[in-house]
Amino acid sequence: MAAEPQAHRPAEGGGRSAFSPLKRPAFAVLWVATILGNTGTFMRDVASGWLVTELSAAPSAVAMIQVAGTLPVFLLAIPAGVLTDIVDRRRLLVGVQILLGGVSAALMFCALTGALTVGLLIGLTFLGGIGAALMGPAWQSIVPELVPKPDLRNAVALNSLGFNIARAIGPAVGGALLVAFGAATTYGADVASYAVVIAALLWWRRPAAAEDGLREEFGGAFRAGLRYARASAELRLVLLRAALFFLCASVVWALLPLVARQLLGGDAGFYGLLLAAVGAGAILGAVLLPRLRKKLDTDGVMLCAALGAAAVTALLAAGPPQALAVVLLLALGAAWIAALTTLNGTAQAILPNWVRGRGLAIYLMVFNGASALGSLAWGLVAELAGLRGTLLIGAAMLAAVALLARRLALPAGEADLTPSSHWPEPALAEPVAHDRGPVTVTIEYRVRAADRAAFLAAIGRLAPERRRDGAFFWVVSEDAADPERLVEIFMVESWAEHLRQHRRVSQADADLQAEVVRFHAGPEKPVVTHLLGV
Repeated sequence: MAAEPQAHRPAEGGGRSAFSPLKRPAFAVLWVATILGNTGTFMRDVASGWLVTELSAAPSAVAMIQVAGTLPVFLLAIPAGVLTDIVDRRRLLVGVQILLGGVSAALMFCALTGALTVGLLIGLTFLGGIGAALMGPAWQSIVPELVPKPDLRNAVALNSLGFNIARAIGPAVGGALLVAFGAATTYGADVASYAVVIAALLWWRRPAAAEDGLREEFGGAFRAGLRYARASAELRLVLLRAALFFLCASVVWALLPLVARQLLGGDAGFYGLLLAAVGAGAILGAVLLPRLRKKLDTDGVMLCAALGAAAVTALLAAGPPQALAVVLLLALGAAWIAALTTLNGTAQAILPNWVRGRGLAIYLMVFNGASALGSLAWGLVAELAGLRGTLLIGAAMLAAVALLARRLALPAGEADLTPSSHWPEPALAEPVAHDRGPVTVTIEYRVRAADRAAFLAAIGRLAPERRRDGAFFWVVSEDAADPERLVEIFMVESWAEHLRQHRRVSQADADLQAEVVRFHAGPEKPVVTHLLGV
């Protein structure tokens, strides 16, 4: 169905009922539909994960199913995020649901006819991953359209709850169907779930988007998202922490079918029960997490989550009794949701609205890329070191990375990123075509010699903001004939992109710019000039 909902920044109205968004018919209908759709997806994944162990005993083949499901999200996350911003989201969602339904229908047909092979299973899982890549940013982006702003935080919380309800139910039901009726029936149930979601999306009447003369095109939006990621040190830090965690933690997900079959002596039903325990643990973790956050900061929560996941991984290597294994998977689910919501929430807190979809898409790319690379690597390691040895290696690496990553503190995400709208409209002799460029903007300051070092330090902190908001070039120069005349110069690719800069400047950016301007010693404000390429 859809990718796991991501944590959002707290919105206004925190005192409202947690279930108040369900009073909105559109949200309620789509919320129920997503639970059914995600339940079907988990049923399909259980069938595929178990069938590959019957078709091949090689750990690398089992791990390739995980790779096939996550690699497309790594490859397509950013284009999907851009696409979400420039096409009708409802139509995109309907089209992706049809694609995913077709994938499950093909799996059902192959299972019925006995034509399913490892290669075919991996290929169809890859197609399903393409659908998931397109689905994630679009589904997250429609939530603000379904509920008013005061209900946004509760709506996101309900989406996370619904996803984990599906994760708790889907694997158990899928495992039971697989044992009782076979893979074809399990895949057929997934096809039916897509029909429910499509019907709900067709029922929803999404308001037509208002025309915007500055609406971004695919190429420009793609470049703007990459520029922002390159210029944002805070986002890069979150991405690094996420990559390190998911690369190590993926050892359990890559090898869990083999753990269930070989180390724990279970069947398909037991494998489904283990996955259901992860979902139930995630629900429990989501309930307990607010209490944990009252006692620990963000980095403390991440440390506990990583060490908890490492301990579970090491204990699974010992081949515990099945009942204890279920308890361990409950703990793993709690640790996983703590890490996931902490990283997602931090990413949300540091991203302004104008680039939120693309920033989250980059985060999803790193998340799924690290998971895919980790799954592939752990499968190969298991070929050499065996199942138990690989789990122990993964647990040790996860614990070591968790302790070392404490030196890379996650950003607080407390800056005010709402638009400041304090830039005046540019002075024009005549209207300028939106596609004209490049545009060079110069800002002239007069800075006393005694203030020069402090001014350069302040304006140096302004450079990443210029680049995040759209500049592809930035420099400060001095007048050779008048060293107190310093000129800030930055370039953007088009006039439209510069006008978008006016919208993107945040309150935090305005405070930083005010700090720079206070060093200006001229009688008037700094002189701003706009130069157009000819």
